[in-house]
Amino acid sequence: MKPPAARSRKKPATKRPAVMTGAAIPMLRWPPDEDRVETIFERLSAFMPDPKTELNYSNPFTFVVAVALSAQATDVGVNKATDRLFKVADTPEKMLALGEEGLIPYISSIGLYRGKARNVIALSRIVLEQHEGEVPLTRDALQALPGVGRKTASVVLNELGVEPAIAVDTHVFRVSHRLGLANANTPDKVEAQLHRIVPEAWLPKAHHWL
Repeated sequence: MKPPAARSRKKPATKRPAVMTGAAIPMLRWPPDEDRVETIFERLSAFMPDPKTELNYSNPFTFVVAVALSAQATDVGVNKATDRLFKVADTPEKMLALGEEGLIPYISSIGLYRGKARNVIALSRIVLEQHEGEVPLTRDALQALPGVGRKTASVVLNELGVEPAIAVDTHVFRVSHRLGLANANTPDKVEAQLHRIVPEAWLPKAHHWL
């Protein structure tokens, strides 16, 4: 009898930082010419003069909640849920009174609703106890709230007019590459590139156009 073949031992795969590869995206020279950037945004502005968020909200708190709920969900789906929710809970106090189990029936049509319910109740408590019931409008304080990452904070700060910020999601990432406005391979790096080249006058609406 032949001795059993030795089994090969594979090394465990090591995790690498998440990147958006965009393999099919042409990598144009960066930074692009200023005239090219200006032309791109002039055309986008002509096509969509006054872009706005599609999420429904009535105050900074409801906007933060709506954006937090919108992760991996459509704005239409979020609006259907929040149209009912915000009639009964549009402040941190009312949201805490509703509680996690009371919140779930309103948002159960949204993906990952249990985790989102937990985050919304937790952020409501922090806003009430640490910020006197007012949503903090600094990046660091926003990102300290449960369920609020850099992208969500950028959306909130930009929409509420605190600072011009470009939230880089998958769509913005790909379009920025296709237009030659960025060539980096992570959202944070693309955001930095966009802030470097997009003229200040276009920054507040750049996220919506892209």
